[in-house]
Parts: sequence; C-alpha cells; structure tokens
Amino acid sequence: MNPFIEGVNSLLDVSMLLYMGVGLVLGFMVGAFPGITATMAVALAAGFTMTLEPVQGLAVLLTIYVAANFGDRVPSILINTPGTPASIATTLDGYPMAKQGRAGLALTISAIVSAVGILASLVLFSVAAVPIASFARDYFRSPELFALVVFGIAIMIGISSKSMLKGILAGLFGLMLGTVGTYAATADQRFTFGVLELVEGVNFIAVIIGLFGIAELFDQLLTHRQSKVRPISSLGRWWPTRAELKQGGRATAVGGAVGLGVGLIPAAGGDIAGLIGWERARKVSKHPEMFGKGSIEGVAASDTASSATLGGSLTTTMALGIPGDSVMAVMIGSMIIWGITPGPTLFSNRPDLVVSIAGIMLIATLLSLALSLVRMKGMVKLLDVPQPYLWSGILIFCVIGTYATSNSLSTVITMLVFGVIGVLMKRMQVPAGPVVLGLLLGPLAEENLARTLAILPTRPFFEVVSPIAIALLLLAVLSVVMPAIRAARTPREKRTSFEDSVLDTESVQQITTARDELAADPDLLTSTVRSVPASKTEKKGARRKRRAEKENEK
Repeated sequence: MNPFIEGVNSLLDVSMLLYMGVGLVLGFMVGAFPGITATMAVALAAGFTMTLEPVQGLAVLLTIYVAANFGDRVPSILINTPGTPASIATTLDGYPMAKQGRAGLALTISAIVSAVGILASLVLFSVAAVPIASFARDYFRSPELFALVVFGIAIMIGISSKSMLKGILAGLFGLMLGTVGTYAATADQRFTFGVLELVEGVNFIAVIIGLFGIAELFDQLLTHRQSKVRPISSLGRWWPTRAELKQGGRATAVGGAVGLGVGLIPAAGGDIAGLIGWERARKVSKHPEMFGKGSIEGVAASDTASSATLGGSLTTTMALGIPGDSVMAVMIGSMIIWGITPGPTLFSNRPDLVVSIAGIMLIATLLSLALSLVRMKGMVKLLDVPQPYLWSGILIFCVIGTYATSNSLSTVITMLVFGVIGVLMKRMQVPAGPVVLGLLLGPLAEENLARTLAILPTRPFFEVVSPIAIALLLLAVLSVVMPAIRAARTPREKRTSFEDSVLDTESVQQITTARDELAADPDLLTSTVRSVPASKTEKKGARRKRRAEKENEK
C-alpha cells in the first residue's frame, strides 16, 4: 500500500478522535495554568501512553504539544503571566491590550496567527524533512552521526544558559547518566553498583518527569505567595476588523520567518523566537512606538514566531534524530520505548508514520484554532483554581505516570530524586535541557564513536572521517568557545543571554523591564520566566526601596 494512504488511513480510526480530544483538553489546560510547561505535560502523559499503539500515543502527545501553544496565551494576556515560556513575548503587548478592554481581540488574533505559524512550519516540515533525511541517510555514517550528536549537545549548551560552564556541566551530567547500565558493545555493566534496577540504565521517563515536573512543583511550593491578581474580566469584542487583520499582516510574515529559522536550531525554542520576532517586527513597523503599549502587530509577531518553531523542531527531530526542544526530547524517548528510532532511517522504514505525524499536527492545529475561537470564558475561570488543588493533582499524576512505565517503586524514587536535583539546578540556574539531551543521545554518540575508533586503525583517517564530520565538530567547538570568549570579555553584570545578543539595546531594555516587572511582583506566578539575575547594585537598590517603604508605613 502507498505509504501516504497508509498513514492517512491510520488517522481515520474513530479512536484517534478520542485520543486527540484528550490531548486537546490537556494541552489547553496545561497552557492556561501558569507554571505547567508543555514539556512537563508531555512527560506526564508519556507514562500513560506506553501501552498504546505508536500512532495513538503520538496523537495524545503531539496534540498536547500543539494545544498548549494556544492555551498559554490566555494567562499571558489576561494576568500578564506566561502560561509557558513560549508566551513570554505575548505579555509585552497582550496584557496592555487587555487593560485597554481589548482582551477578546488579543486572544482571537493570537489564536489566528498561532495557527498560521504552525501551518507554515508544517509546510517547512513537509518540504525539508525528506531531503534532509535522504542526505543524512546517504552521507551519515558512524563518524558523522557522532559529530552530529556532539553538535546538537553543544548548540543546546551554548543557547540554554548564560553561564557556559553551567551548560557544559549539565551536558556532562547527562552524558554520565547515559553511561549507567549495560554497555551494548560488550554487555558489561557500568555504574550499576550492584543495583538490579540500574542494569537497564536510568529510567528516561522518571528523569524527565523529575526534572520538568516534580522540580517545577517543588519550586512553586517553595516560592508560592497568595495571588491577589484577578484575570481581566472585560474582554470586549472578539473579532478583528479587516483593517486590523491587514495591520498585523506584515508582523505575521516577519514573525513567521523568524520562527521557521529559529525552530531549526536545537534548543532555541518558542521563547527565544517570540522575543526576536517581536523585535524584528518592531523594526519594520510603521508605528514602532506602539510596541509594548498594546500593539496588534506586537501580539501577531511574537505569537507567530513562537508557534512557527514547532515544525522546525519536528524536522530536526524526525529527520536527524536530534530533538529540537525539550518536548521533542520526551517524544524521542517515547518513540524509542515503542521500538521506533527517529532519524534518517525512519523515512525509509516507516514513511507511513511520518505521514501520520504530519496529519496529527495538522488536525491538532485546526482543532485548537476552532476551540480558541470559541469565547474562552470557561478557560478564564481555570485561572481561579486554587494552586494547592493543582499541585495535588500534578503530584498524583507524576507518581502514577512514572509507576506505570515499569510497575516498580524504584522508578518513583528515581523520579523524586531527580525532582530534588531539578530544584537545585533551577536555584543554581543550571539548564535541564543539556541533561536530557546528554542522557538521550549519549549512548548513541558512544556507540558511533566506538565503531569509528574500531575502523580507524584499518583505513586512512580521511577515508573514515569525512569533511562533514569535521565541519560538524568544528561548529560544535565554535558554538561553545565563541560565546565563552564573548562572555569572558564582558563584565559579569553586562553578560546577556542568546536572544539578548541578537537584539538592539532599546529592545533589550524594554524586554528586561517587562521581565523585571514579572519577577518583582509577588502577586504574579513567574516560575516559567527565565530568571535574569540582578546585579549587586540592583539588589542593594531593591533592599533600600523595601526599607523606605517600611519606614513610610510606620
């Protein structure tokens, strides 16, 4: 049977609608609750989908991924709090629009441009994935695959943390975890310490639920303050006029172009794309002074850019086996458990599955758009759910989902241990992404390195190691060394993150101000916002301000 027809037929089962419906509801709820990221939700759901068929499980996980991208705009616009990191840039203009009585309009425009961004990214996936996979299948052998894994980990290290040392340590920690268990080449046990549960390695699902789920839960428990902020209830009109749609057209195009490019870079997720897209749209706008004050163009650009990263992330994940973001890392782990290995061979061994994945993303996007265009009064009420109820539910699902993967309490203990490790990493601002990528891809890199070293003594070096492998290794070194050199030459208080390095000074100041307002207000939940450490001068100024306020109260 034709792979395209076979892939489409697998989506016509009535049960698929049920699985996608579950993913749709979970995704919107995840996005609407600040502090629950899409990675956390997909990791939790992964534990429950292990008993399903691959297409059914992917329907749940991919629909959560897509729907969370729509739902996270609700708290960003109504209470100035990002639902997930991808919607950080939405707060810059979405919340000012809500304060002007245009919350409904902001929500509608956000939903429309988010769908446009995802659909454009699916076109990119359809056009680029097969050629990339074919090239990799024809030219990538063990040396190239090893170099590709090193390049992916290096890119994630370079992007995910301001401190290169912290990023490298996180990557090394992940690689170390990947060595635990039985070495496939010799069947020797390594770092098991006589513990039977470690013979098959550290449970991947337990690690990601611990790092992204339990760690976030513990962090919110430790930092929670009673919120006094109420969602903006005056939503105003919902449907944009033709002039307003035209006004956001150029910004949508600019944001989409940025998102498609950023999405192809491993680890550079929607939060970075949204900020860069917002800034680029402001530069080409006829009314740049309106950005940050409730601009339709600002909402359109940021949401299109953050949404357009999904297809690029899917492309690198499926075509090369290198996860484009943390959600795709969870997806790869789930697929491996199902016996499916993402990468160049996926397109030759299971082309029908690739068609099914693209179809799931397309249907999930259309369903999410339809649900988003329904007036979201019910979604707004979710913001009033008491946090303790939410935490209790998350903890129960974390425990049940982890236990379901192996029916062993040791897996639950592993999850809790990595939850504590995750909290410590968050407090020390050590990124979790390189840990997950090192754990996931470390064994693959080790296996291909061993094959390369076994061949080298028998053949000339440049006959084994191709220019492609050398180029990837050089790029990996440069992606780590160059940011480190720039950081070393910059005063500590002026060091910036990846997105700051490509924005102009005015944009950085405006974005920093918005972030500082989120971080400084104890009534807002800001655990999803990437922390920006204050300088010593700022900390002293804040302490003096608090003392002055106390004296005034007296």
